[in-house]
Amino acid sequence: MKLTHELVGPVEIPERPRRVVSLAPNATDAIFYLGLGELLVGRSAFCWRPEAAGSLPVVSSYTKVRWGLLEELAPDLVLTTTAVQRETTRELAERGYPVWSIPLPNSPWGILENLHTLAALLGGEGAAAAAGLARRYLDLAGALAGVRVYLEYDLGGPITIGRGAFMHATLEHLGAANVYADRAEAYFAPELERVPALAPDLIVFEPKRIRNREKQLEAVRQKLAERGWSSMRWTATRGDELAHFGPLFFDYLERWLGEARAVME
Repeated sequence: MKLTHELVGPVEIPERPRRVVSLAPNATDAIFYLGLGELLVGRSAFCWRPEAAGSLPVVSSYTKVRWGLLEELAPDLVLTTTAVQRETTRELAERGYPVWSIPLPNSPWGILENLHTLAALLGGEGAAAAAGLARRYLDLAGALAGVRVYLEYDLGGPITIGRGAFMHATLEHLGAANVYADRAEAYFAPELERVPALAPDLIVFEPKRIRNREKQLEAVRQKLAERGWSSMRWTATRGDELAHFGPLFFDYLERWLGEARAVME
């Protein structure tokens, strides 16, 4: 079928691709969720979920491609995502690979839209899969009503969110208030000394992903102590969960929400 992508222009892919390489974690997760994991023949190093993806050959980092391996795999479709993979997407197209870039969503509803897109590209059934996630997400509406939240990602330094971010939309759905809702930027480095004055009821950390949970939590406690925030209520994800834009996000959100509500009691 002949399609046109806004980034690379005309793209021709088979009616039913059978050799798919996904360089985007959100797409890899979604393909398995659709029950089409058998179509995948390669992945990026960051496509480690679900667990079944771990057996696939690693074709790239997030932006550096092992071109020789990709050629050997002979994919009839390569999936990327937007933002930092834009140049990779262009280079794939220039080298003659049929490539489609799945957008990073602006809210959890975008995850469902991407499911429909991938189902259409791969010949799967997207409506039922998306409907199940939609019901789960709708059930969470208002679950943190009135709670003021400061959210921080560890990206080699603290990064928080303004009203343009995916998790800002999520917090709104939960009825919570992002303490930086007055900032238009999606992501930015906060002035940490000002955070207590914003009166957050709950501090949410997304630390680096490591396997030792107790070590991970101890690092968060140390950070709180260093900042003089030890008296604040807080939770911490297991890393790269609230920043994940695939269907497993809803699992992570439900687990984090349970922990957050327990802390707020």
